[in-house]
Amino acid sequence: MKNYKSGHYINQGSYKSFQPSLINRQLELDNMEVLQLLSQADRELGRLDMFSKYIPDVDLFIRMHVLKEATKSSKIEGTQTNIEEALLEKEDIPLDKRGDWEEVQNYTKAMAWAINELEKLPFSSRLIRETHKILLQGVRGEHKQPGKFRNSQNWIGGVTINDAIFIPPVHNSVPELMSDLEKFLHNEEIFIPELLKIGLVHYQFETIHPFLDGNGRVGRLLIPLYLVSKGILKKPILYLSDFFEKNRKLYYDNLTLVRDKNNLSQWFKFFLVGIIETAQNGITTFDNILQLQKTVESNIQKLGSRAANAKKIVDYLYNNPIINAEKVSEKAEISMPSAYRLIADLEKLDILEEVTGSQRGRVYVHENYIKLFK
Repeated sequence: MKNYKSGHYINQGSYKSFQPSLINRQLELDNMEVLQLLSQADRELGRLDMFSKYIPDVDLFIRMHVLKEATKSSKIEGTQTNIEEALLEKEDIPLDKRGDWEEVQNYTKAMAWAINELEKLPFSSRLIRETHKILLQGVRGEHKQPGKFRNSQNWIGGVTINDAIFIPPVHNSVPELMSDLEKFLHNEEIFIPELLKIGLVHYQFETIHPFLDGNGRVGRLLIPLYLVSKGILKKPILYLSDFFEKNRKLYYDNLTLVRDKNNLSQWFKFFLVGIIETAQNGITTFDNILQLQKTVESNIQKLGSRAANAKKIVDYLYNNPIINAEKVSEKAEISMPSAYRLIADLEKLDILEEVTGSQRGRVYVHENYIKLFK
């Protein structure tokens, strides 16, 4: 980016904070490697979006995509909850793990709320603040001004500000910087490809670090929200947290490279590779879901008169792949003895697997389905 300047460091006495430049202006792109990756990323996103259209009841599978993203995004922040635990009810989670579990649940709630609100609210600072409020509700960051931009200095890494890895801009500049970011998002007179726009917005958001807590999770949420808001994806099915988590050092190194060397092109290359790889993995997951569906549907036909009830349970499992006998009875509208017989049938067909090993309070999982998201 020929005319891009990321900002400058300001001496604050015992430390230096970074003051980012405003981004609501035209940028000149002259890197052919970025353009080549952009073209590939556009193609892969188009394939992913088209693939999702051909999957019957694609909404059944959205929750698992979001849940995987929630566990991966939260893992970057140190939260230790796996996808199986995230699927359990709160009372089934050990007390020492409930804080982590609640953070993952808040992430899924925040995403669902924001996607729904996009139908009536523009992609804006207000949407970002409200999403942040849900994210921090009742969890460890609940005392750090949920839904409000910070009014004090924060920092990244280090026990104190003096040994921090990075110190974001002073708090009284956050409103102006976030207003500039919002204007950039909606400025139709600036000609920049949408994927580069959200790539720059993600970098700028993480650099501003406008909240006292939860900046990483909100910054990662912005990516699928923007893609859906622009109609690039019909459903929120692309999440980069897995890619960022696997390449954590490169992620932070590339953000730092922008701030220290104005090297936005390298950040764009990393970001676009993330979109390409994530979209390709998403297509593979959807293809595997279709193959699993075919196998399962073929198998439940062997149950004869019980196949219709088995189909009700299987459809439920695509949204909630952990179930017990009471839920089978409720969803299939059958007696408890019949529910246990149906469970036994589904176990024989390798659709359900009992995971507690106990005689009471037995829990069953659709393990072959959960594996597709690991």
